[in-house]
This record gives sequence, structure tokens and C-alpha cells, in this order.
Amino acid sequence: MFYTCGPNEAMVVSGFCRSPPLMIAGGRVFIIPCVQQIQRISLNTLTLNVKSDKVYTRHGVPISVTGIAQMKIQGQNKQMLAAACQMFMGKSEAEIAQIALETLEGHQRAIIAHLTVEEIYKDRKKFSEQVFKVASSDLVNMGISVVSYTLKDVHDDQDYLHSLGKGRTAQVQKDARIGEAENKRDAVIREAHAMQEKISAQYKNEIDMAKAQRDYELKKAAYDIEVNTKRAESEMAYQLQVAKTKQCIESEKMQVQVVERAQQIMLQEQEITRKEKELEAKVKKPAEAERYRLEKLAEAERLKLIMEAEAEAESIRVKGEAEAFAVEAKGRAEAEQMVKKAEAFKEYKEGAMVDMLLEKLPLMAEEISRPLCEAKKVTMVSSGGGDVGVAKLSGEVLDIMTQLPEALEKMTGVNISQVTRIGPSTEP
Repeated sequence: MFYTCGPNEAMVVSGFCRSPPLMIAGGRVFIIPCVQQIQRISLNTLTLNVKSDKVYTRHGVPISVTGIAQMKIQGQNKQMLAAACQMFMGKSEAEIAQIALETLEGHQRAIIAHLTVEEIYKDRKKFSEQVFKVASSDLVNMGISVVSYTLKDVHDDQDYLHSLGKGRTAQVQKDARIGEAENKRDAVIREAHAMQEKISAQYKNEIDMAKAQRDYELKKAAYDIEVNTKRAESEMAYQLQVAKTKQCIESEKMQVQVVERAQQIMLQEQEITRKEKELEAKVKKPAEAERYRLEKLAEAERLKLIMEAEAEAESIRVKGEAEAFAVEAKGRAEAEQMVKKAEAFKEYKEGAMVDMLLEKLPLMAEEISRPLCEAKKVTMVSSGGGDVGVAKLSGEVLDIMTQLPEALEKMTGVNISQVTRIGPSTEP
């Protein structure tokens, strides 16, 4: 099991495997329950009010002394901590403080008995150092270190200290009165000397002021002469400078007028040049430009007429040649066609005619079918014996049928009556 403690506390572990006991100031330790034991001791600072009443001094004068001491158990020193644990283990802080207080009081009484009242009263620091030194050497053996000791109060019931103060007070008062008288005397003497020095200084100051006034007047007169001279010179120099400045101004004005005149002449010349250029630009140049434009227009018109005439002549010539060539080509083609037709007719005779007839049949069929398409009525007549008779067509169809040979002759150019049947004949 772990136990911890703060920096103002120490732990002592004893028991199994802890011989000598383990001492820890501000830390933690692991102990085995039942076989090990842990104890704590405080390391806090103890403030003790060490009071010794009616202690007889070396001359038998009883006095009472009160001192303030600060002490604590030293935890960083293992030997002092071990001694403190041996002596104070299990005791409270009050019990430890009481033991230390009694020890300090005993040492304080012993030191008072070896000193006189005057030594204690006049030299408190020496008394405190003695008590601190003697008590520290004794308390170290207990594991306690004295941090500080201060003498707080010294008094008695016999007015001994008051009596000592009366003589000193009377001496001080006497010295004060003597000092006051001497100070007054010295003050009067110093005041007289100061007054004498003041008067001397005043006279000397007046003399110095008179000398300074005289020197001032002399220097002022000399300065006035110099100033007036310089002022006159300055005025003359000013007037001279004014005259020079006026002369320079007049010269500059003349130069300005000359420059202005030159500028005016230059401007007039520039204006004349500008007007000439303007006249040239507005009158001469436009006239020349108009003349040049008219010349170019006339030249362009002449060239246009010439080119149009030439183009027209060329067009007529080309057109005539084209027409002549076309007529010639057409005649040549027709002649060749006629020659070829003649040769074909000559070679094939009736076969050629039949071929031409066959080529024209679609046109013939179209011409024949057009009236048929316009027929309004077709009548089929039966002979009564089951045979279908000849159809009786309308008058328009009969006219077409009678005119068919003539149409074929016109279309083919062949006499139908002269065409012989090709192929075997069949009886109707």
C-alpha cells in the first residue's frame, strides 16, 4: 500500500525489512500492512514567545525580557531528523513547541544573569546573538534548528530603566539647551556677517551697475555712430541699387519691346504665308484638281467608247462565227443522219421500217389510248349463242380506228399498204 506526505511532513517506516527505520521527508513510500508500520512527524515552523519574568541580572536588578523565536525540525538533515524522531515521535506540535520553549527560556535566563541591565538594554543585537548561539547548539541535538531569534521587549517593575533614562534625558536636555544657545549665537554672528556681506555686495553691485551703465552708454554711442554710418551707406547703396534696378528694368523693357516687335513681324510674315497657302489651297489647287479630274473623265469616256465599240464588233464577229459554225454543224449532222438513214434503209429495207415502226408504237399507243380514255360508254353485244360479238364502240373510237393507218404513215414515213408481214402467216 502506498502512503504520501507533503513537504511539511516526514514519514517513518519501521518493521519488517526496515532496520533501521526508513525516514522520508515529503514523498511517498510503499508499506506492507501488518508487518510494517508508518508514523508521521510535522516539519512546520514553530513560533515561540520566549518570556522571562523578573530575572536578576549580574548586578541584582530584576527585569523581564520577552523574545520571539522561529524554529523547526530539519527534514533535509538525516541525522537531525533521526534525532527528532527519537525524541518527538508520537508528540503533537504543541508538545514539541513546549519542550523547545522551555529550553529557550532556560538559556535566555542564563544569559540575562550574566549581563547587566545596561548591556541588555543598550545592545539588544548582542543579546539576541548570544541567545541564538547558545540555544542553537543545544537544540541541534534534539533535531531542531533555530531559524531566528529577536528580542522583543525589556522592562522592569522598579523603574530602573526609567531612572537610567532620566540622567540621559537630563544630559540630552542640557546638551540641547547649550546647543540651542550656541546655535542662536552662531545664527546672530552669521546673520551680522551675512548683513555685512549683503551691504558690501549691494555697494559692489551698484558700482558694477554704474560701470556697466557707463560701458553701455559708451558702447551704445559707438554703436550708434557705426549704425548711422551703416544706415547712410545702406540708404545710398539702396538708392544706387534702385537706380541700377530701374535702368535694368528700362533695358529689359526695351528688349521686350524689340522682341515683341520682332514677334509681330514674324507673325505678320507667317500670316502672309498662311494666306498665300490658304489661297493656293482654296483656289489654285481645286482648279488644278478640277481640270485634272475633267481631263481624266474625258480620257476615261473616250477609252470607254473605244472599248465598247471594239467589244461590240468583237461580239458581232464571234456571234456570226458561232451561228455559221452552228448552221454548218447542224447541216453536216443532218446530212450525216440522212446518209446513215439511207444506208440503213438500203441495207435493211423492210426490217428497218419495222424497227422504226416498233420504236414509234409507244407514241402510237398513247395517241390511240387518249380517245379511248375519253370514251363515255362501251357496249358489249352477244349473239345469243354464247359467243361474244363485236363490240359496238362509239363514233369517236371508230373514227380513230379508220384514221390509224394515216397516223402511222405520218409518224413512220412508211406506206403501210406496202409493208409485208414478217414471220409465218396465220389464218384469222
